[in-house]
Amino acid sequence: MNKCNQIYGVDISKDVFDVADSAGKHYQFSNDSNGFKSFLKSLSDQDLVVMEATGYYHYRLAQFLYEQGVKVSVVNPLSVKRFIQMKLSKIKTDKSDARAICEYATVNEVPLYTAKDENQAESLQLLRLIEIYTKQSTALKNKLHGEKVLGKPSKAVYHSLNRSLKAIQREIKVLEDRLTVMVKEEQQNQLSLLKSIPGMGNKTAIMLLVLTDGFSNFENARQLCCYAGITPTIRESGASVRGRSRISKMGNAKLRNLLFMCSFTACKHNKACREIYERIIAKGKSKKLALIAVCNKLLKQAFAVAKSGLPYDENYVSKLG
Repeated sequence: MNKCNQIYGVDISKDVFDVADSAGKHYQFSNDSNGFKSFLKSLSDQDLVVMEATGYYHYRLAQFLYEQGVKVSVVNPLSVKRFIQMKLSKIKTDKSDARAICEYATVNEVPLYTAKDENQAESLQLLRLIEIYTKQSTALKNKLHGEKVLGKPSKAVYHSLNRSLKAIQREIKVLEDRLTVMVKEEQQNQLSLLKSIPGMGNKTAIMLLVLTDGFSNFENARQLCCYAGITPTIRESGASVRGRSRISKMGNAKLRNLLFMCSFTACKHNKACREIYERIIAKGKSKKLALIAVCNKLLKQAFAVAKSGLPYDENYVSKLG
């Protein structure tokens, strides 16, 4: 249990944020600097404010409170969701969500928030925008393909789609170059270590460093694999239910996709990955399952070299994973 005077659960939306304290009281403030200041007046340095990671919305409040010396925790929304499900709650409002976050922090240890420096914050913003542009690029490519299938596509439509696609691809290149420069400035050593792993691509290495804040957000490799959503889920119950094991897919989809692409190269050039792939295939398992195991192995190798500060050595068996 967290040792503090009062725990405040915060549910944040675009315009307002709802607050529930451990005494059962409810408050609502505007999601802007005035609302932040009003909320701050009711807090002491012995209080704990807990909120879910909600993309852009939570960041400003968490940063503001941290800078004012208030204890802040940003928790995984999935953990709170499961907590609510366990309570069999049928009410879903901003007020009830704030109360649930407060109750969750009352019975569970929650990590304290550490403000990200400006470079880390910008790197995350760049990563998110690259992801948005990449989805738009894929949509435009699909649309172009669809127009070609028509046989006689409109020249105006075809050229417009082409111009849009090229413009987005240029923006992606600019953002990726900027992100690469920032990561090299702050984490060149760790980047070199990750790229020493056969099969670990440059984009995947950069994304890992940004998302994990230089691997400081994880205590062990298993936590990292859970974050990527490549840990297996077992579906068994009694003697009759024997479902196929599947990956959780609860983690970062973009990271998972990049790792899956890396796994093909790793099977050819990474001795440990090749061995685990061949071993699973020899048991009659599917190639997809074997590639997922390779993704797990790659993440464990990445965690090991990042934490040890030593480049990858195929003959070295690390205990860090």
